Amino acid sequence: MTLVQFLLLSSLLFSLGVYGLLARRNAVMILLSVELMLNAVNLNLVAFEAWIRDAFATGNVFAIFMITVAAAEVGIGLAIVILIFRNRATANVDDFELMRG
Repeated sequence: MTLVQFLLLSSLLFSLGVYGLLARRNAVMILLSVELMLNAVNLNLVAFEAWIRDAFATGNVFAIFMITVAAAEVGIGLAIVILIFRNRATANVDDFELMRG
């Protein structure tokens, strides 16, 4: 595959993530959309690193770093969603009024 094909796939994944982030109201689906966007960025990093052939493999290093950050984000985000679901009995983002004024 060429670099353009990887970039098109990545832009498609990122666009699906943005659509899911804006259109969904379920907190778990919003977290999944953010993960999809992060994976699209990781695909870009790895594709550009393979195209440039850097001696330090910076694209792969940044991709691994982003995977660890995404794993931490999922763990903390799901813990927060589960706690709010236990208290409010809903995962709808519109019903979260805990931090308002």
